[in-house]
Amino acid sequence: MNDAVDSVRRTENKALNKAGDKTLGGTKYIFLKNQENLSEKQKTTFAELTEKQLDVNRAWHRRELLKEFWECTDEASARQLFKEWYFLATHSQLDPVIKVAKMLKMHFENIITYWTHRISNSFAEGINSVIQHIKATARSFRNFQNYRTSILFYCGGLDLYP
Repeated sequence: MNDAVDSVRRTENKALNKAGDKTLGGTKYIFLKNQENLSEKQKTTFAELTEKQLDVNRAWHRRELLKEFWECTDEASARQLFKEWYFLATHSQLDPVIKVAKMLKMHFENIITYWTHRISNSFAEGINSVIQHIKATARSFRNFQNYRTSILFYCGGLDLYP
């Protein structure tokens, strides 16, 4: 969703720049950061931008509504909130936001299983990230055994200090 917000911002910024309006210049991170992480200057700029009727404001609002989806406490409320969010997203007239909404809807039944099992694959994704870093850093290994040893060394959680 962050990519969609940024895509809307970039498109709108180009259109405004052609008209000589530099309103959105230097505002990328204002729309991508969480509100509590903004500096005072960024908060002031954000408040000024939200008063204007900009497409990026609508995209940002859809992103904030989607955050509430993950805060739902049960599957029924998550389904209801997603249904409402999906309607707002698909009627936003913002192509990147609509694209994200359709992708999430296509995978919705797999996403909603989080409320049934309360587990995610975030740990596996973290390990995969470390393995990809090992692979990229070494560029190549003489054989698979060396690659496997390197993975076990970095991901094995061994305490090698005496």
